[in-house]
Amino acid sequence: MTNLIAMGKAASVASRKLATLTTDQKNAALLAIAAELEAQAEAVLAQNALDIADGRDHNLSDGLLDRLLLTAGRIAGLAADARRVATLPDPVGSEFDARLLPNGLRLSRRRIPFGVVGVIYEARPNVTIDIATLCLKTGNASILRGGKETRRSNKALVAVIQAALEKVGLPPTAVQTIDDPDRKLVIDLLRLDEYVDVIIPRGGHTLHQVCKENSTVPVITGGIGICHIFVDESADLDKALAIVENAKVQRPSVCNALDTVLVHPAVAAEFLPQMAARLAPLGVELRPTGAAWDILKRDGRGANLVPAGPDDFDTEWMALILGVKVCELDEAIDHIHAHSMAHSDSILTNDWQNAMRFVNEVNSSAVFVNASTRFNDGGQFGLGAEVAVSTQKLHARGPMGLEELTTYKWVCIGDGHIRP
Repeated sequence: MTNLIAMGKAASVASRKLATLTTDQKNAALLAIAAELEAQAEAVLAQNALDIADGRDHNLSDGLLDRLLLTAGRIAGLAADARRVATLPDPVGSEFDARLLPNGLRLSRRRIPFGVVGVIYEARPNVTIDIATLCLKTGNASILRGGKETRRSNKALVAVIQAALEKVGLPPTAVQTIDDPDRKLVIDLLRLDEYVDVIIPRGGHTLHQVCKENSTVPVITGGIGICHIFVDESADLDKALAIVENAKVQRPSVCNALDTVLVHPAVAAEFLPQMAARLAPLGVELRPTGAAWDILKRDGRGANLVPAGPDDFDTEWMALILGVKVCELDEAIDHIHAHSMAHSDSILTNDWQNAMRFVNEVNSSAVFVNASTRFNDGGQFGLGAEVAVSTQKLHARGPMGLEELTTYKWVCIGDGHIRP
């Protein structure tokens, strides 16, 4: 039986140890994790294969199975990610906003770890390594609660991490996983405020609502994306086709994949049939509405067309399905405000004024001009890995890398100062 209080106490004690480590000590732990991943790859893949088999037995979608799947190549990628995090600058201990006050006091803010980070996530075993490496680099202990679909995979990965930590003389309780599938433990973790300092949920809308409604620990929400691309009348249509394909098809099961394409009426009759022809062989189902349906019904170029339903523009597809609508820039911005989850939205245009309007009026965690939404990612932004993509407005927005896993304390140095 899982004893969360004992886990919390152990994590809290471990976090005090981690907070005092040098950068070299933390990097040594990350390199040890990478080496242990490579050494134990077959054991991890064997456990992942059991999770995949169960997933198929329970009729998980292809998108979820892809998120769940580990391969030799993905294990090698996780090891490479751990080594990459070791090369990144350590934010802990850095000072900023230093100043000398008129009374002679020296004041600064110093970056420090949160302490214990709780992360709740679903069918993404790679997240286990991402979280652990980022937390360790920033001196945070972590308590992980993956989905039941990844229970064996996560348990195997955490065993690898803990073995590596022991080899470098660090407490294995610095990274722990809740492998009991009982959902009550999620609520218990959300209320473990005596030991856990922040909760980061990575999953769908329901998970986020559960966290918001039940947590007595501060929650940083993210990882839900209903992502849009607006093709302006001045866009380079050849580039637009490539960007839409990349954003939709390159990895459709992730949160920064494209869900809806909005197209200006001036180019819709030309662009939409070309887009249909490009996406049809890739298995993309188009769900157009209004003028987009009329255009594609006349000239769909073999695409699989399904009329958009009333909830389709509020759906994060995570599959080869794409909503399609024809509208001008004003309506596109209004549509995004009505349906976006503030994750990733892009405009394709050669009109700089329209680009800046879009950037200024669309308040998502990342806004793109002439680029795929797939770039909203910690690795692509040069952060190494990421623990989540935050879509809230407090503390952090967008990919949460190392700096976003720290807070700060004020440091005030005087020379016998007393307050008058």
